Amino acid sequence: MRRPVALLAGVLLMGALAVPASAADGDEGFTIKDPRITESSGLAASHLHPGVYWTHNDSDDGPYIYAVDSRTGKTVATVTLRGVGTPRDVEAISIGPGNQIYVGDIGDNLGGSWPYVWIYKLPEPKVLEDQTIRATQYVVKYSDGARDAESLVVHPKTGRVYIIDKKENGGHLYEGPARLSASGTNVFKPVAPVDLWATDAAFSPDGTQLAVRGYFGGIYYDWSGGHIERRGRLNVPLQGQGESVSYSADGTKLMFGSEGAGSAVEAQDAPGGAGNSPKSPSGGGSSAVIGGGDSSDRFKVGAVAVAVAAVALFGLRRRRRRD
Repeated sequence: MRRPVALLAGVLLMGALAVPASAADGDEGFTIKDPRITESSGLAASHLHPGVYWTHNDSDDGPYIYAVDSRTGKTVATVTLRGVGTPRDVEAISIGPGNQIYVGDIGDNLGGSWPYVWIYKLPEPKVLEDQTIRATQYVVKYSDGARDAESLVVHPKTGRVYIIDKKENGGHLYEGPARLSASGTNVFKPVAPVDLWATDAAFSPDGTQLAVRGYFGGIYYDWSGGHIERRGRLNVPLQGQGESVSYSADGTKLMFGSEGAGSAVEAQDAPGGAGNSPKSPSGGGSSAVIGGGDSSDRFKVGAVAVAVAAVALFGLRRRRRRD
């Protein structure tokens, strides 16, 4: 994943101030202890194994996903995907109907120049042990050209797959075909703007809520029959490099993950309780539109805001001089 100098300076400072969660808290937060997992970029609560979360590395790892027990922070199973090519930039993981795991190899380290990306699908294993499972590989293109993306979600009722592209000034929610085809190209089309530098997203277990996170903030929406309505902001914790989000299996918590060795997964109460958004007017927004400014979410402490902004500006100016 490409990261601008300004962002690196900011997240490094924030990472130094972040407080790691306790591994004993389970769905209240935990720390990933597996030394192989240094770039956890996606997170999904298991459908079959209570307290277990699936994750994966960003790049330079291989066709692997890891089952992490939130009560101990330890990896309890490593699954190797068979029948797929060499992953390039795996950025997201989601579980859909029928306990099918979807892995999004959708990042683009070349800044949106790869002509296609991939999605891998495999059944969630009923037994947690190291094993190899055959996966189905899907070719994905966008109707409006190549782009970088880090957010992939599968609706828990319909099984339809959605991707949110990653742009600093906001991107779009892309909708895939009603059913993915393993024999042809799957074209994803933009259906709503996203006013967030999105690094991950997740559906609530009942499919009525969509949460989208960025490095410094997040927003959540009601989802009803494909119609989207903004409801409010997410309380995203300060993390060294916030890359992932998942609802807990019961929908009461949002679990926020970060990259890095020994990275913490931090829990926040899900808005509206167990996946049901409150119909309060404060969220604002209109149907079928994802938007709204989240600039006030980007920094939670005034002093940190000033420091990060200064370092970021300095880094950006130096980069421009070099360019």
